Amino acid sequence: MHYLEAEEIRELTGLGITPGQTNALLILYLHDDLTMGELSAEIYLAESAATRLVDRLVKMNLAKRKGDDKDRRVVRVFLSSYGRQLAGLVFERRSQRFHNLANHLSPEERDMLVHSVKAVLRVFEELEAETTMKTKLQEEETQKRLG
Repeated sequence: MHYLEAEEIRELTGLGITPGQTNALLILYLHDDLTMGELSAEIYLAESAATRLVDRLVKMNLAKRKGDDKDRRVVRVFLSSYGRQLAGLVFERRSQRFHNLANHLSPEERDMLVHSVKAVLRVFEELEAETTMKTKLQEEETQKRLG
């Protein structure tokens, strides 16, 4: 994975974009118009750190903020047209690098890779469902104690 990361960092360094900013751009590319809380959860940063990251993206004209229509306390983040173009390019380049990597594998190795990735994704989904259920039960218990 170091090769893939190094290639991406090398391409983006000239633009002054950090790996963390790239990650946020790609999350917004796939799930545009997120709240700051949703974005911070997706990029695994505290909301204050995510806010600073978005501040830099806004200054670079890669993202924009707007107030939520239903709750004025909520700030939503979305990509600017320039940010969407750049994120699309990063996504395309990343796909090309994975495609080039896959071309170095035999058909059997590619099949094994696909099978393994599907298995890992299934486990992630199971663990996420389990964690969600535990969180929900904890919230219900807290409500009962407070209620």
